[in-house]
Amino acid sequence: MSLKSKVESKEINDLFWERHLTLSTAESCTGGLLSAAITAIAGCSNFFKGGVVAYSNELKERILGVRHETLETKGAVSEETVIEMVKGAMKNLETDCAMATTGIAGPSGGSPEKPVGTIWIAAAHGEHIVTKKLEGDEGRELNALYATEKVMQLMLDLLQKIENEEEK
Repeated sequence: MSLKSKVESKEINDLFWERHLTLSTAESCTGGLLSAAITAIAGCSNFFKGGVVAYSNELKERILGVRHETLETKGAVSEETVIEMVKGAMKNLETDCAMATTGIAGPSGGSPEKPVGTIWIAAAHGEHIVTKKLEGDEGRELNALYATEKVMQLMLDLLQKIENEEEK
């Protein structure tokens, strides 16, 4: 993990503490790196309830509530799937917020439509959900690390945006 992601972790930690929010994760291509980044910060036990590493479509459906139809028509690596993953994490782990990742970390598994390095990330706070598509292959490990950093930044940006709107 880079220093930048540790700073983001600290900022997220502070925001969750201040707002008394709870957090969960739903991971596929990051394989637990996101949960590890969160739990690396002292005090996270006050807001982080846990996460699900749902690598298979079966677990995405059974544990996170991703619809079979979504996986069949849009694929596991899609905006629709990551939205259902983040919603399922909030619902099934009973948290205020969640982060989710799904993608093709590599080195194989890509296609012309979805090449290696295609990753969808999502951050959610209640009904507020933001997503982002990441593209570019820097190798399996770096793809997963990049997705972890980006989804944490997405969560931070979402919480700060909501906080700013509430202050107006």
